[in-house]
Amino acid sequence: MHKNLLQKYRYSFILLKELVITEFKLRYQGSFLGYLWSLLKPLFLFAILYFVFVYFLKIGSNIPDWPIAMLVGIVLWNFFAEITNNGLNAIVSRGDVIRKINFPKYVIILASSVSALINLFLNCIVIAIFMIISDVHILWSALISPFYVLEIFIFGVGLSFILSTINVRLRDTSYIWEIIMQALFYGSAILYPISIISVNNPVLAQIILMNPVAQAVQDIRHVLVNDANQTLWTISGSLWLTIIPFLIVIIVFIIGAMYFRRKSPYFAEDI
Repeated sequence: MHKNLLQKYRYSFILLKELVITEFKLRYQGSFLGYLWSLLKPLFLFAILYFVFVYFLKIGSNIPDWPIAMLVGIVLWNFFAEITNNGLNAIVSRGDVIRKINFPKYVIILASSVSALINLFLNCIVIAIFMIISDVHILWSALISPFYVLEIFIFGVGLSFILSTINVRLRDTSYIWEIIMQALFYGSAILYPISIISVNNPVLAQIILMNPVAQAVQDIRHVLVNDANQTLWTISGSLWLTIIPFLIVIIVFIIGAMYFRRKSPYFAEDI
């Protein structure tokens, strides 16, 4: 039994590896700049938003190294968006394979998510270069950052399980999710310091940081860039409120995995 279980997950791991490689190659196939687009896309977006929000509107001028913190937020948000957007369409886009071959369907979701993780790693190189140029003093607390990245990853995978399953039957899901993501982007303190809100309305700031992505972004900014970036803990001082985003991540992942597992045997019929 133990041997069969090991063989089962060994097959899933091999399949996951091949899907990740294939997806990463296909993404930039025929592209002149190829993998460089993984680095250029967030850089172009950062350049535009920097001139609008930092240079002209002077947002975040009271936060040390705010441009770097904003870049971190943009990169992490793109990471979350890539996981959920790719995951949402992952099952439908692999419909031909699913109808022909019987294999663990969750591997498809994990493959698109791991691909997003690879892109994040490349973008972290850009962040590191900017931090060195800006002479940002990195503390030992920065070692906690991967923990918050893992939080976003698990949350994104959990949502991808739910979204991809719904999308099999309801193809309007992508349009609805796009609207939700736009609202979340501007409501998650990615382009502005959360202190702008917490000064006048700390309760609203705490509600915003209940979103696991917003909370993780702020915590990474706090430990990696500058501790002047407020977190849910520094605003509320409540341990119970601080753990709520983590509970949301766990609940979403468990519900997503169970829902996906229950519906996955019928994907071949429904696609």
